[in-house]
This record gives sequence, structure tokens and C-alpha cells, in this order.
Amino acid sequence: MLTVEKIGGTSMSALNKVIQNIILFERDGAERYNHIYVVSAFSGVTDMLLENKKTGKPGVYHRIAKHLDFHDQLDQVGESLKQINKSQAGLGLDLELADWFITMRLHRARVYLDNLVNILASGYVSKEGILLAAREILASIGEAHSAFNLSNILQHMGMTASFIDLSGAEDHHPLTIDQRIRQAFKGIDLSDRICIVTGYTKGKDGIMREFDRGYSEVTFSKIAALLKPKEAIIHKEYHLSTADPAVVGIPNCSPVGFTSYDIADQLADVGMEAIHPKAAKPLEINGINLRIKNTFEPSHPGTLITKDFVCSKKRVEIITGTDKLLIIDVYDPLMVGAVGSDYKIMQIFFQHNISYTYKTTSANSISLVIWERDFNQRFLKDLQNEFEKITVEKVALVCVLGSNMDQPGLLARSASALTEKGISIKSAGFALRKVNIQFLVAREDFKTAVIALNSAMTQ
Repeated sequence: MLTVEKIGGTSMSALNKVIQNIILFERDGAERYNHIYVVSAFSGVTDMLLENKKTGKPGVYHRIAKHLDFHDQLDQVGESLKQINKSQAGLGLDLELADWFITMRLHRARVYLDNLVNILASGYVSKEGILLAAREILASIGEAHSAFNLSNILQHMGMTASFIDLSGAEDHHPLTIDQRIRQAFKGIDLSDRICIVTGYTKGKDGIMREFDRGYSEVTFSKIAALLKPKEAIIHKEYHLSTADPAVVGIPNCSPVGFTSYDIADQLADVGMEAIHPKAAKPLEINGINLRIKNTFEPSHPGTLITKDFVCSKKRVEIITGTDKLLIIDVYDPLMVGAVGSDYKIMQIFFQHNISYTYKTTSANSISLVIWERDFNQRFLKDLQNEFEKITVEKVALVCVLGSNMDQPGLLARSASALTEKGISIKSAGFALRKVNIQFLVAREDFKTAVIALNSAMTQ
């Protein structure tokens, strides 16, 4: 059975486990073939090239963006990649060839980046376009490195493995992302080989322009939509669980066996991605089921995500949330009975490219919740220029999710679980379908709220 599978960066850094638990697990001989593996960069590599995804610590890209010399920092990345190569020599990696490959790629990237820096310094072109191109060039290095290494190791193990390089490093044709993917797989007989594919895809439409750091899942999704396997698989370092084990404790949660793309979207909306929401849509539209598996528990079936799944019993399936939000309360006494206040707010949000995750209204105010990282003083000033009073407060959002949980008393039981722990609810709400009940609480109450809801609603 053809599968298209995505392997995350943390899993890739445990490359021996990837080989044993994914590529070879319960597959002998020809069963190892007819599988496509889309790989992320090894853990931490893209952070060095761009910025740390969690902390924001700047990488090579930010030196370019600030018109600073980037060569020494790029050289340091090269040394780090060669150290990764050295650590994988015991798996069968051809160390000399792998070091040559990354030296060659970094040299080409340096030439391109120097040209971009010179063009940027001229002042004749858009800074935004040049910096986006620099970001794409840097991002491509990590996935090319990991895909090359894995394919080389498999070849030395005696398997027929093809390195499918979608980074387009030596291809100057102005292909779209979809065209490059179609071209890469044209004429390949998948039945007699393993394909190791870069998670980054070069395209004139720019994969990072819309998806930024979610690009590897977009590549995975587009390949699946093209080849239409019965099942697409994402391998992570953890299970998709009923709650975050780091918050509630491993004994107090369990893997989610089945859920829907609808619930996956709800998770993504609060930053707990099973899959990037824009990567999920091609799978959902094409009727391709998605399985989330734990790399380190290969015998566990994981979580199967389908378009039409509805839990057979009325119950809460997942407790989740985030404490990295701000609530923006827009107050103006002229709102009552007036038409267009909401529209004015949305215009300002649109101008600043800010999306909200939660919204509630009263006669004279509209409260919206945004990611703290998106907030800036210009955005605040524009709101203040239009409305009488703007209040900004740090908050957390906790969510009760389920594909079939609409039942009398659910809201009351959820609120009671929080109240019993002394947690004040700042706001609460849900849409008509009742697949997601949301509570806004003080940021310092976030973990206590998740534990309380998990204990009351899913145990």
C-alpha cells in the first residue's frame, strides 16, 4: 500500500529510531518500498538558519535582515551540520560524501545570499521580497541535509532509496510549487524504491510566503494530494493525546484514537497543531485519511484523523489551550445601535495582518483575543485613534473539544470544575456546533485550569 509519510525534526535527530521504527518496522523485502518519506531538518538546524521557533533567538537570517555580516554565523552552521554527519557515520553514512554535499550547498547559498545583500543595499528593490528570498534559501539547507543523509544511509544498507530534492538548488526554471512536485515524481516507479523527499519545496509562489515554518507539512500534503495514497502519516515524538502530558502528567491522559479534521482545525487554532491547518485542507478535500504516530512507539496505531468522524458516544475528547494570548477590549459608548463598529476593527486587524482566535461583544464593547507575538504599538495606536478606550490584558485560553459532546450541563460542569479550583472565568463561549467550548482565564491559572478540566471532563 502506497503511503506518504512526514517525519518531524525531533524524530529525525533520532535517525536510528526512524530507520528501525518507521522504515523497517514490520516491513521486509519489497514491503519496504512504495513509501515516500518527507523529512524535516534535524532538530535545531532551521532554528540556527532562521530563528528559534519557540524563543525567537535570531539565526543567520536576522543578521541579513539587519544588514550585518552573516558569513561567520553561516560557517558555524556548517560546522554544526558536519558534527551531525560525524554522529551518523556509525549508521553507515558516507562521511566524506555527506561533508562534501553540505559544503557545496552552503557555498551556493552564500553566493546567492551575497547577491541578495548587494541588491538590497542598492535600494532599488523591495526589501520584503529580497528578505523572503533569503529566508527561502536558508530554509532549504536543513531539509536538503537531512534528506541526503537518510537516503545515503539507506543506500549503504542495501535498499533502493532515491533522494528527491525539491529545493531546486540547481534548477533555475520558474516552476510553481505544484509544478516542481509533479516534475520530481514524473516517471518514478514507486513500487521498487523508497523516496526520501526534502520538506522544503522551491517555487516561484514562495512556500514560506504563506506557510512560513509550516512549509514541510505543506510539501507533505501536496505530495499526498498528487499521489493520493489511502493514508498519509505524520511521525512525531509524541502521541496526539487527550491533554498535554507535560501539564497533566502521563498517567492522566491517553492517546486519541480517532478524531476529525474539524477537531484538528480547533487544535491548530490554539497552536496545538496535529497538522498545519492549510496543509490539512488538501488531504481533507481529497478524502485522504491522516494518521499521527509516535516515532518511539511504532506498534501503537496512533490517531486516525478523517473527514467524517463523529464519536459514537457523547463525550469530551481533548482538553487543550494556550497561555500566550492577549485580550484586546475595544470600548466606545457610540457603538450601541450603530452599524459598522466591528467592520472598523476588522479593517485595522487586516491592515496589521492580525487574526483573532476568540471574540465576544456587548452593547458598547467588543473583545478580541490575539496571539501576544502579533501585538505591536502601531496596531494599538490605530485602535486608539478610532475608539474611546482600548484595554490590553494578558490571558490564557482553555478549550474543551469533542466531535460529539453536545449534552445538557456540559457548560455548567466545565465551569464548575474551574470554579472549584478558585479560577475566575473572564469570558466563555462556543459556536452553534459546540465542538469547542472556550474559557478565558488569568494567565497564571492556565495549568491549573487544564488539569481541572482534564480531571472533570475526560477521566
